[in-house]
Amino acid sequence: MDRTEKPGRTGQVSGLRQGLRGLTTRGRSFLAAGITAVLCAYVFGQDALLQVGMLLAALPLISAALLLRTRYRVASGRRLTPHRAAAGQEARVHLRLDNVSRVPTGLLLLEDKVPYVLGPRPRFVLDRVEPRGFREVSYRVRSDLRGRYPLGPLQLRVADPFGMCELTRAFSAADVLTVVPQVQSLPPVRLPGESAGHGESHNRTLALAGDDDVIPREYRHGDDLRRVHWKSTARYGELMVRREEQPLRARATVLLDTREIAHRGSGPASSLEWAVSCAASVGVHLLERGYQTRLLTDTGQAVPGPEAGGQGTVAESAGLLLDALAVIGYSDGGGLHRAESVLRLGGEGLLVAVLGALDDEQLDRLARLRRQVGTAVAILLDTPTWAGLRALLPDTPDPAQRREEQRLREAGWTVLPARAGDSLPALWRLADRATPAAPYRTEAGS
Repeated sequence: MDRTEKPGRTGQVSGLRQGLRGLTTRGRSFLAAGITAVLCAYVFGQDALLQVGMLLAALPLISAALLLRTRYRVASGRRLTPHRAAAGQEARVHLRLDNVSRVPTGLLLLEDKVPYVLGPRPRFVLDRVEPRGFREVSYRVRSDLRGRYPLGPLQLRVADPFGMCELTRAFSAADVLTVVPQVQSLPPVRLPGESAGHGESHNRTLALAGDDDVIPREYRHGDDLRRVHWKSTARYGELMVRREEQPLRARATVLLDTREIAHRGSGPASSLEWAVSCAASVGVHLLERGYQTRLLTDTGQAVPGPEAGGQGTVAESAGLLLDALAVIGYSDGGGLHRAESVLRLGGEGLLVAVLGALDDEQLDRLARLRRQVGTAVAILLDTPTWAGLRALLPDTPDPAQRREEQRLREAGWTVLPARAGDSLPALWRLADRATPAAPYRTEAGS
């Protein structure tokens, strides 16, 4: 929560300047009319006109002085629902204004600062807030572009009852709305060579080797009473249970190709945006299936980093991955050598690579990467289709694309070719080792 205070007199000169700057069009008009009437009364010697002019000029000045002398404090708070929104999804911003002083406020105008991509700047008018009272307002924001967008600071305009003067105060606090790529629900598949996590076998490690090696913990609501360890219960004086068997978590890496030279198109309809959404969907899917998943880009940057150690819940890990994908952009690299170096240090497990256009050097590196991992799946983007270069002949195979697919398959990759408009869940289903080889276009369409 942030707080601002309407000050009293801090100096006559500064207060006068501040009051004059805060005059509205109505206030300036009254002041100009009053001065004009005073001058005319002086020229023509009309005392009645002089009184009218002094009244017109004094009214906005008195309003500004009273507004400057008004002492009340207000505090503001902002709450986002949700803090992390998918691209194209609406988020609601809740604002709360508390009058923490003992006097009621006058007319208040709230204006929150938001980036133009989230929509128009919201404005609210509050007539009066009683002492120790509060008001709550909300507005919606939406963006089709992923990223991190600042919200705030909140600006507060205070006006007198006659509308002669307005003074603006700004709070210092601001929040950040994270717009993450869209995540699609993927069907569970059995990948070739899968051997841990939720694959074809469930390797587990026991937390105890024998009755003397028991490492008990306190009883928690819902624990099976058959796991109660009576010897430890008698020793500690409270129910103690044996620790559960811990599953060995399989490791997975989602490699995202962000090279600018490897992608086509622009904006939300570009191949990079499809690749980012694909990486987000695959990463979240693997986390939900029990994989210890990290995101790796062609720049060699991994999320989470080695210091994280794979700790945290599924929701926390998914949030960390989505936050990284929300701000990822094109890289100026020309190859995948930095990602290859990272995988050589610890790339065993499942590798899912979302790739753009490839040349012979990148194909050779991917062939070497295949020997560093247990299972390798390549989602190979036919990037010219995102630029509309083959829109007239959508079913005509591209020789370069066919060559890339063949090279990767010969190296042991499971290749899933993707084109603009393809369904990612239908494409992912073809990675199932039990799915017979069939033309993807006839099954899923585009």
